[in-house]
Amino acid sequence: MGDPIQLKEEGNKHFQAGDTDKAIECYTKAIKVCQDKKVLAVIYRNRSACYLKKENYVNAASDATKAIDVDAKDIKALYRRCQALEKLGKLDMAFKDVQRCATLEPKNKAFLETLRRLGAEIQSKLKTTFSTDSRVQNMFDILFDEESEKDKKEKAANNLIVLSREDAGAERIFQNNGVTLLLNMIETGKPEMILAAVRTLSGMCTGHKARAMAIIQMVGVDKMCSIMAVDNEEIALAACNLFQCINDSLTGGDTREYGKEADLVMDPSKDLKTILLSLLEMVASKKVSGHGRDQALNLLSKNVPRKEKKEMDHSKSLFTIDHGLKKILKVCGQVPELPDQLPLTENTQLIASVLLNKLYDDLKCDPERNNFRDICDEYIKSKIDPKDMDKTIHAINCISGLLQGPFDVGNALVGRQGIMEMMVALCGSEREVDQMVAVEALIHASSKMSRASFIITNGVSLLKDIYKKTKNEKIKIRALVGLCKLGSAGGDDYSLRQFAEGSTEKLAKQCRKWLCNPQIDTKTRKWAIEGLAYLTNDADVKDDFVDDEPAMQAMFELAKSRDKTILYAVACILVNCTNSYEKKEILPELVQLAKFSKQHVPEQHPKDKKDFVDKRVKRLMKAGVTSALAVMVKAENIILTDQTKEMLARVFLALSEDPRDRGTIVAQGGGKALIPLALEGTEAGKVKASHVIAKIAAISNPEIAFPGERVYEVIRPLVNLLHTDREGMQNYEALRGLTNLAGFSEKLRVKIVKEKALPEIENYMFEENEQIRLAATECMCNLVTCKEVQDRYLQDGNDKLKLLVLLCSEDDDKLQIAAAGALAMITAAQKKLCTKMTLVTSQWLEILQRLCLHSNVQVQHRGLVIVYNMLNSDNSDLAKKLIESELLEILSVVGRAEDNPKRQEAIDAARTCLVKAMDLGLIKPFASPS
Repeated sequence: MGDPIQLKEEGNKHFQAGDTDKAIECYTKAIKVCQDKKVLAVIYRNRSACYLKKENYVNAASDATKAIDVDAKDIKALYRRCQALEKLGKLDMAFKDVQRCATLEPKNKAFLETLRRLGAEIQSKLKTTFSTDSRVQNMFDILFDEESEKDKKEKAANNLIVLSREDAGAERIFQNNGVTLLLNMIETGKPEMILAAVRTLSGMCTGHKARAMAIIQMVGVDKMCSIMAVDNEEIALAACNLFQCINDSLTGGDTREYGKEADLVMDPSKDLKTILLSLLEMVASKKVSGHGRDQALNLLSKNVPRKEKKEMDHSKSLFTIDHGLKKILKVCGQVPELPDQLPLTENTQLIASVLLNKLYDDLKCDPERNNFRDICDEYIKSKIDPKDMDKTIHAINCISGLLQGPFDVGNALVGRQGIMEMMVALCGSEREVDQMVAVEALIHASSKMSRASFIITNGVSLLKDIYKKTKNEKIKIRALVGLCKLGSAGGDDYSLRQFAEGSTEKLAKQCRKWLCNPQIDTKTRKWAIEGLAYLTNDADVKDDFVDDEPAMQAMFELAKSRDKTILYAVACILVNCTNSYEKKEILPELVQLAKFSKQHVPEQHPKDKKDFVDKRVKRLMKAGVTSALAVMVKAENIILTDQTKEMLARVFLALSEDPRDRGTIVAQGGGKALIPLALEGTEAGKVKASHVIAKIAAISNPEIAFPGERVYEVIRPLVNLLHTDREGMQNYEALRGLTNLAGFSEKLRVKIVKEKALPEIENYMFEENEQIRLAATECMCNLVTCKEVQDRYLQDGNDKLKLLVLLCSEDDDKLQIAAAGALAMITAAQKKLCTKMTLVTSQWLEILQRLCLHSNVQVQHRGLVIVYNMLNSDNSDLAKKLIESELLEILSVVGRAEDNPKRQEAIDAARTCLVKAMDLGLIKPFASPS
């Protein structure tokens, strides 16, 4: 079992050596076998010290208490418990412990100082608590006072929200009957009061599991749902945020250490299940407004599917499919033009389609996918009724929703016997709504080329017929979009044009005409954008579109509108016009092989060459595309999918190719818009957005490009571009961006170090590519003033300093300026490095002499500064060695030169070195002739 005294001694040795984990292990073993109460108290006291060092304050206080239980006058245990309790925020208990210590040892300065400090902190806390309590009550009094001025009420509401976002403030509101008072504010029915109350509750729930669970019990999930259900966009969004804050707190957003109190915080799974079921009820409820339904769908989309596929648990998705899939399908099938439909916004049905896609994508195996398809199939079959046309078009619209979401599921349903025939029959119906639903379903069904080829043979003549015969503009434009989509089935392949020469241009011209007509309703004009999204695969259409400034402006205005369902279509048009889509590299050898074997070879349109693309980019910039993109990125909506974000990032990258346009991008809000694109979305999208940030950061003033705290958010995307699997150009521009930021402020340098960029930058200083190596060295030159960087150079067992010295001997002037500049600054800051520099390579003196003789005055100046730093390093042997070498002659020659504005910096530096050598007594002053 082991001797407790021996185990205690071993623990002491490990503690003194700094190995806290092993010390805890020894003390724990000793506790298990120790029978002597006094020895046991000492071991507990020692283990308490270990836990303090590990910042495990709950265990530290517990062990110290066990030692005190044996000996109430154990001064070390008392002081350790005091330290632990202070860190846990229990100041009054900590004060009592240190007061006892000071009584036992009244002359101990550490005890007296702690006593004074804790006393002051307790007084301050009491003062704050009482003043906060009175402030909270005062705010509620103002809000409930009917005679209070509007400005006063607004200020009180804002103060309450701000206070709730601080943990201490949120606790004071909670303790002062705040939840009941907030419910009273909601009951007034006044929108501004409801908003203030809901936002305050959100602040109180953020990051605090226990408080969030208490608020759920006091307010009730049904009450929260009823608030979100109101027909007020702001209130619905605020209630959605409240649900999100609660969800985050209950599922890991609370990082507090509760210790023994953890048992008091109940299991949140029951509450989370209640919330999920309530949201599913909201999805298909007629009592819920369109805005409320949007937010319920958004919450499900954000919180049900797994964030990462590597997570094993997808039970929430399976539960949602079993209990709510039919409800989501009901939303997709709604036809707003018919009576007795659910309240919807312009975005609701597309949000539902996105949710369906996420749920289907989250399934792991074929049986789960088959279950999803069977539920959809059963739902569609139950709605098709030849005697009830309203139910039938509900089913067809539902298939449209699936085609916009999990396409494979919708495609399988379209392929079922009778569905396509029904869609074709509905196209010939006399009712406008039947035709609209059927044509839209045909459009969505032709999303994949294989399906489009089927519809080309069956549906083109039908759509042309509808287009020519109908006098209804709404039907006409939808039929046109169907033709546009089928006409673009060959993508940008010039040799795969589906229609006759000039037909696509005619279709596009008609789309632009409708787009620019303000008399037509927004929903119909949206379809014109859908048509152009397909037709702009053709380079002739792209050129015509960017030449039509009114059409571009009309599209940008629609992109900024509340209807977010067109974001994807607008992004498609911009990607097509800038040719920023993914292009497969075609090897000439494979082209020859394909021609020989009579296979199809893709052809590039003459107008898709670089000079045409550049002209289109310039026209888009002139029309104000960046401000439209900035508004599109702000869409806090599930409709802004990761794929849409990637396309917007691609467009930004195409716009930023010319350095002269980067200032315009920043001026129109592009800098701000790029940060969320670089942090969220597909991997390709994040990389491309980060690349644009790098291009802007490399040549712009960070204060202007990324004002305020936003500049600190830029660093992580740039560091992500340094990974070795990124392209060389991305590495290079990221390094240049970091160089610019590192030269701006110490806070930015510290942030770069914290983001673990240093190892990557150091690796690129070894890079064979000269430009990347130069960029990395320049970046390091700007970082060496940072204390953490200097510490890395002071560490033994690495070649960091050696590399800097050797880089000074390279032939590239710019590289020498950067390397010698870094060496000059780091040796000035850390005198020890002057000595270390002479040990890392035997060539150091030769390299230093070459720097001091360099023809480039900037290199020479840096070399002479290094010499001065070495003379000033408090190492007399090193200073002597320098002066005994040829450096004295070099210093004399440079220092005696006549003043010359072009080389004055180097001359002054040489003279300073000579003066320092004289001060050290290594050379005598120049004797003046008598």
